[in-house]
Amino acid sequence: GTKNNTDRRKTVAYLILIALVIFLFAFLFGYLAFRGSCQKCADAQSDEAVQDNYEFNDGQMEVQTLYWSDLKEMFQKYLSEGEQIEQTIRRVSRVSHPAGSDETKALAHEILENFKRYQLDHTWADTHYVGLQFPDGTKPNSLRFVSPNGDVLEDLPLDRDIYSPFSANGTAVGGLVYANYGRKEDFQQLKRLNVRPQSQLVIVRTGMINFAEKVANAEAAGALGVLIYPDPADTPELPRDYAVYGHVHVGTGDPYTPGFPSFNHTQFPPISSSGLPKILAQPISANTAFKLMNTLNGPNAPRDWTGALFPSYPLSSNFNDSNRQLQLTVNNVRTSVQIDNIFGCIEGKFEQDHYIVVGAQRDSWGPGAAKSAVGTAILLELARTFGIMTKNGFHLRRSILFVSWDAGDFGSVGATEWLEGYLSMLHLKAAAYISLDNAVLGGEKLLAKTSPLFKSLIKDIITKVGSPKRSDQSIYDLVVPRGENWEKHVIRPLSIESGAYTFTAFGGVPAVEFSFVKEYSGYPYLNTKQDNYENLNQMVQGRLPAFAKSLAEVVGQVAMKLTHDHLLRLDYSCYSEVVGGLVSRLNEYSRQLKDRGLTLKWMYSARGDYTRAAEKLKNTILSTDEKDEKLTRMFNVRIMRVEFYFLSQYVSAMESPFRHIIHGQGSHTLAALLDHLKLLKSSPGDFDDTLFRKQLALLTWTLQGAANALSGDVWNIDNSF
Repeated sequence: GTKNNTDRRKTVAYLILIALVIFLFAFLFGYLAFRGSCQKCADAQSDEAVQDNYEFNDGQMEVQTLYWSDLKEMFQKYLSEGEQIEQTIRRVSRVSHPAGSDETKALAHEILENFKRYQLDHTWADTHYVGLQFPDGTKPNSLRFVSPNGDVLEDLPLDRDIYSPFSANGTAVGGLVYANYGRKEDFQQLKRLNVRPQSQLVIVRTGMINFAEKVANAEAAGALGVLIYPDPADTPELPRDYAVYGHVHVGTGDPYTPGFPSFNHTQFPPISSSGLPKILAQPISANTAFKLMNTLNGPNAPRDWTGALFPSYPLSSNFNDSNRQLQLTVNNVRTSVQIDNIFGCIEGKFEQDHYIVVGAQRDSWGPGAAKSAVGTAILLELARTFGIMTKNGFHLRRSILFVSWDAGDFGSVGATEWLEGYLSMLHLKAAAYISLDNAVLGGEKLLAKTSPLFKSLIKDIITKVGSPKRSDQSIYDLVVPRGENWEKHVIRPLSIESGAYTFTAFGGVPAVEFSFVKEYSGYPYLNTKQDNYENLNQMVQGRLPAFAKSLAEVVGQVAMKLTHDHLLRLDYSCYSEVVGGLVSRLNEYSRQLKDRGLTLKWMYSARGDYTRAAEKLKNTILSTDEKDEKLTRMFNVRIMRVEFYFLSQYVSAMESPFRHIIHGQGSHTLAALLDHLKLLKSSPGDFDDTLFRKQLALLTWTLQGAANALSGDVWNIDNSF
């Protein structure tokens, strides 16, 4: 009996097990069949959307969860292969289109119409009225040899169209001094060589620093004017009869309304930017430079100052003919110009009032293939692609703005005026800015001029985006030699000539600008009449559309991460390392400071508070459910304002617009403090104890304020300071 009971129990157990197995197989079969039918349906919808990139169905699509791998696949599917990008580059760069011209207005209209055609949620134009300089058609600028009594001995060739906006006007007469690239160290070298540029004209080469800095350095050295030429040693590809365009305002925006937005109704105060030069500036060709320097008879320049015009370069301001002097006349005309920034917006679904901004300069003094056409082409392609993706299930968490800026050639005027006009709200809403300016200048390296907040995200993206040269390697593999530090090869600090600079240094918005460049030299045709499609395409071995598309993939994926992820992919903890590196450089002056009764311990304390606040925020985020929308939004607000915390609250935006203590310019910056400290060793008598105490106090409290703000609520602040 016992044996029979045992057999029956075994039989029942086997039957139950068999039933469970049959049920499991039936469930899996049903699930796979259902999933396959849904996938076919989704594929059909996707294929339908691809057939026409601009005509979308009016009906609402069913919301579906899309993961990062889905988004990348969708983005690459809808991003064009490069034909559309090539057409746009050729269209934009067909002729010169400077700010205020009919051509750039026509481009603005086309871009606005394209944004509407892509069915973006909002499209509009933002208009400003700015003061710009242009050549006087009736009184062109001139460069002449004259006699001591002013008689014209010889006219030297100048291109009437090429000038330096925001130069002072007037006439300067004197000798000539060669000052290499016009850097501060070059003028210091002249002083050591006992060559005096005071009351003389100075001639400098293009490169190393921008035109505005060259002129400012010459003005500080006492020169009357500056002639800027492209040396064949730096730009061998550029014909020797071509000059290079460049503005000379040390700053951005309308220099006649510093700190104020140039709306038509604004009552402008009677002031001008402190960055406007008080001396003359004029670009000249290498041929004209050769003629000028061939008449000098002074001592030779240092060997490392020698270019390709002569075996050795003379420094002296004494001409061979003592009866001749050099006369420069500048007659640029200030004109009030209407400029239009063009916007397209896709609204976010959860943090609608937080913006990721992607922008590109539209205008160009010359054809501007590299200067504005590539960036404009990528901007339109990204707007089109994101537009299609949102119709096919991509629901942005944050809003994205696509912007075509006007008057960029005059110093990011359009972008700066927009920031000035809406700064009080943008520091609460703009989470990040991505610049498309100077996107392709060569084909050997990718550089990122960036706020440190982007670094970890940049590395993540470039390891996944394919190289435009080889299909079997990533951009990271293309630009970073095996085993070497990637930041050394890719990351660069923000500079004032970058379209991203104003957003960070003035607006307190983290910003980045990506550029494909040559390995050891710049793009020789930038800001010249030769900046056309053919020359730029030749620079990248006929693969310009491929490089533009590759950069569009980088920017597109960065933008997707910033608009899609629950938490903003900005590394707020990085500034602890950045500040620590800068502060550590002050250590070598601790003995000199101690002798004066000064200490850096409070700055170290503030840096420590920031480090602890960043670590505490990181731990709090890790222990929080990311589905908690209220907390996620609160964390994102603190993260997106980190850059703003580093703007000094103790200086005027009118007098020192670039208030960022790390990326900005002025006595309030860490760089200025370090330069001042160097005087303790190089020239102790010039050290200003009172000024230094002020610099140190304001910097310390700005850094402490950043730490306090990152901590969150006031009851969370470590007030042991």
